[in-house]
Amino acid sequence: MVDSYEQVRERPGDNNEQKKYFSGKKSNHTFKSQMIILPDGSDIVDAVAGEPGPKSDITIFREYRLEFDSQQRFKGDKAYIGEDLITTPIKKPKNRELTLKQKEDNKAFSSKRIFVKHRIRSVKIFRVVQERFRLNPHKYEQVILTICGLVRLRIKALILPLKISPISSGLNYRI
Repeated sequence: MVDSYEQVRERPGDNNEQKKYFSGKKSNHTFKSQMIILPDGSDIVDAVAGEPGPKSDITIFREYRLEFDSQQRFKGDKAYIGEDLITTPIKKPKNRELTLKQKEDNKAFSSKRIFVKHRIRSVKIFRVVQERFRLNPHKYEQVILTICGLVRLRIKALILPLKISPISSGLNYRI
């Protein structure tokens, strides 16, 4: 499952960079990040961070899809309509309504896709992701990937091996 989110950043000083990061959707300068998770939300498979805010979700996906198998299928929201590898909900036709079956299919599809929203929320619990990013913009990707690692550790998707040092291997301890 794939989804993206935007995070407000400090306004760049350079005029060209300022135009590159201005998102009309948020009416602010933003970074865009994309997460790919397992269908049950049990692990973060991939995270892309630090893309300019106005870049579309489908463009980010197309730039990084070569890292996955060409037969791999994904589920996404309506921002990914037009991509062959991504299953999306049914869009309402112009000047018509969706049928009851189509609405039920969309509801069932959304109930399966909610896990990606929950995983993004678990990343946004950290204040550095939730509010305006005030650190050095060149460190944004590093910060987001570190937080994704912490979330993976928290949900027990990442299990670190236990190292026992020779000193603490437990020979006689005195109290």
